[in-house]
Amino acid sequence: MKAVLGLEDGDYVIGEGFGIEGECSGELVFNTLMSGYMEALSDPSYFGQILMFTFPLIGNYGTDTQNMQSSNVKASGAICREICEKPDERSTIRTYFEQKGLLGLCGVDTRMLTIKTRVKGTLRAALVVGDDNGEYAVDLAKRTAPISDYDLIPAVSCKTPYHIPGRGKKIAILDLGLKNNMLSSLSARDGDLYVFPYNAVPEDIFSVEPDCLFITNGPGDPKTARPTIATVKKCIGELPVFGICMGNQITALALGGDTYKLKFGHRGANQPVRYKDGRIFITTQNHGFAVDGDSLPEGSDVTFTNANDRTVEGFESEHLNISCVQFHPEAHAGPRDTECHYFDGLFRRI
Repeated sequence: MKAVLGLEDGDYVIGEGFGIEGECSGELVFNTLMSGYMEALSDPSYFGQILMFTFPLIGNYGTDTQNMQSSNVKASGAICREICEKPDERSTIRTYFEQKGLLGLCGVDTRMLTIKTRVKGTLRAALVVGDDNGEYAVDLAKRTAPISDYDLIPAVSCKTPYHIPGRGKKIAILDLGLKNNMLSSLSARDGDLYVFPYNAVPEDIFSVEPDCLFITNGPGDPKTARPTIATVKKCIGELPVFGICMGNQITALALGGDTYKLKFGHRGANQPVRYKDGRIFITTQNHGFAVDGDSLPEGSDVTFTNANDRTVEGFESEHLNISCVQFHPEAHAGPRDTECHYFDGLFRRI
C-alpha cells in the first residue's frame, strides 16, 4: 500500500503504508528507545503527534498489549524504518494496525528525518496512507496548526472521577493523560487512589480529604491547561503537591513560573539526568516543553537537570511540600532506581 509523509518545510518521503487507508496530521516527533514501542504508542502524551521510531526495527516481539499505558494507541500515526513480519510470538504490528484502524508508514529513511528534526526543530507533518501524492501531504502539513493552538488534554483525561482502593495514604490524582504505570507505582505502595478529570475544582479534591495531590503527564502545551493550573494553584499550601512530566510544568505555572517549547524535545529511554548531589540517573522521557528554572519563585530549588542540555528535569519547594520531576520514574528505563527515589520519597513526605 502506498503512503507518503509530508512536512511543513516542503519535503516529503514516500514509503509503504500499513494499517488502513486514511490521513492524519500533527507534530512529527522521534523516540530513541530500542524496545517498548507499544508503551510509547499508547502513551497519552503522544496524542496529536505522529510518532517516529529511530530504532530501525520495531515489532520484533509482536504486539505486547499487556504493557500498554492506556486502553488504545494514542499517537496519530507511526513512522519506522522496518516492521518485523515474523515476531517470536503474538501478532505483528502490521496486523494490529489493520485490526485497530491505525495509520503507519515504513520503508523510509528515519535517520534522515531525525537529523532534519534535530537541525530544524520539530516540524508539522501529515501522513497519508493509500496515496503517494507528496504535494498534497505537504499542503496538509502546512495547514496543520501548531500544537500550542490545541487543547489536547480533555481528549485523554478521564470523564468522571473514580476510586482505586488501597490501605495506605489517600492520594488525589489529576488525570491529564494518565499512564497505567503511574497507577501501578502508587498502588504498589498501598496508595488509596482517587482519580479526577483535568477540570476538577479544588472542592472536588478536598472532599475526599487526601494526603496529597498528584498531577500526571499529558499531551500538548501546558499553558493551554488553564482549569488545571487554577485548581493546582489553590491546592498549593493546602496539600503536598507532586507531579510528573506535564504535572511538573503545570505546578511550575501554578507557582507563577514559566514554560517554553524545546527545539525537538526529549523522547526516549536513555536520557541522563543529574541530581543535585551529582549522581546521574538514566531516565525515560517524553516531553516537548520544559520549565524555565530562572522563573521559579524564591524557595523553589531545581533538583534534576538534563545532562545533555541542562534543561530543568525536576524541582521542589520544601516549605510548600512540592516535589516534581520532568522525566518518568514509573517507566524505569532498565534500573528502577528513579522509581524508588521518587515514589518512595513521595510516600515519606506525606
